[in-house]
Amino acid sequence: MSTKLSDYFVGIAAKRLSHVEIFSNQHELNGITKFRSILGEEKANFNGLAVYLPDEEEHVVENESSYTWYDVRANNPNRSAEYRLYFSDNEVVPNAAVGDLVILGKDTQGKLIIIVSPSGSTSEKQLLFLFGLEEVGNSFIVKDFREDKNDIGFAGRYILSTLGIQITEDNLEEDYLAQMVKVFGMTFPTTRDFSAFSRATVKDVSAVEDPDGALVAWWDREGMLLRLFEKEIIKQRLAQGFGEDGTDVDEFLKFSISVINRRKSRAGHSFENHLDTIFTAQKLQYTKGGKTENNNKPDFLFPSVEKYHDPNFNTQLLTMLGVKTTLKDRWRQVLAEANRIPNKHLITLEPAISKNQTDQIHAVNLQLVLPQKLKETFSAEQQQQIINLSDFIDLIKGKSAFMA
Repeated sequence: MSTKLSDYFVGIAAKRLSHVEIFSNQHELNGITKFRSILGEEKANFNGLAVYLPDEEEHVVENESSYTWYDVRANNPNRSAEYRLYFSDNEVVPNAAVGDLVILGKDTQGKLIIIVSPSGSTSEKQLLFLFGLEEVGNSFIVKDFREDKNDIGFAGRYILSTLGIQITEDNLEEDYLAQMVKVFGMTFPTTRDFSAFSRATVKDVSAVEDPDGALVAWWDREGMLLRLFEKEIIKQRLAQGFGEDGTDVDEFLKFSISVINRRKSRAGHSFENHLDTIFTAQKLQYTKGGKTENNNKPDFLFPSVEKYHDPNFNTQLLTMLGVKTTLKDRWRQVLAEANRIPNKHLITLEPAISKNQTDQIHAVNLQLVLPQKLKETFSAEQQQQIINLSDFIDLIKGKSAFMA
């Protein structure tokens, strides 16, 4: 599946926020004249969004905003043009900090979006990675994506989804919808069955020879298939209406919440299902979801939960692997899940995590594991603290050799 930035964005401009832009009451971005290559020479009005994107989900702000693009020197032909962008939102930019990253984008639907991300955050690093930006300074950098044909890959699609952008599927993938309806009808199967179906549609990957590649390919395919299947089910449900007269708002909200909750629940279980399949193919000994102290249930224990509870078993041969599709602050949860194992492991699918966060993880003896393609989205310095899935499997096999 190929995804290009040009499918979603005409272009973007990026810089660090200045004191004037934050603390003035003008609600304007200045020094943005170069963006006229994207917005044009004439005064124009746009609708869109203003988004504050910190790492803490509870602090994310997303507001509708209107925009006005204009040349403040339009009535003075003897002076060179000086364009500014007015935005109506009074929360996102004014509540940011000096030095925070701001990205202004025009999407392919003609709408504008301002995204502000705190300096040093994971969301900042991911935005820089997505848009192919090195370190950004105090002057706007403009990038035009209209001729961009590069596939942004799994990592790029992951980051787009964090912005609330729905990934469009290729026309050929409609064939999969017919298969899913034939196999499952119009009801969601168990996550395990759907994961197995998704894996069966992926060819030329091997859980034995390339577990890193297999994991990413399976997860990517399952996400695509789930979006296709979910879209069809939701479309039919909307056609039925909600409540007796079809317009019951409470029933609609209840249905919407169920859709969101199902997505979150399936994400974690799907990740575990694919890892389960890989570990079985690798002939590893492990327990999935076994109980440790205080009724905790680590995602994977190697070689088994029975060995974990055996006081005579060498603790150096025990390994715990936590599974988190995204990290944020949730990575701390795994620290208390297996007291006998001081050095724990955590696998994630989140690309381009900030150095601040990887340093925090490393400092508490938590080893980060990522599929190789996602490991490559980190800096060279960060990669020294990260292992890929193949490395982790080799670690477990090495410990197993001492138990033979």
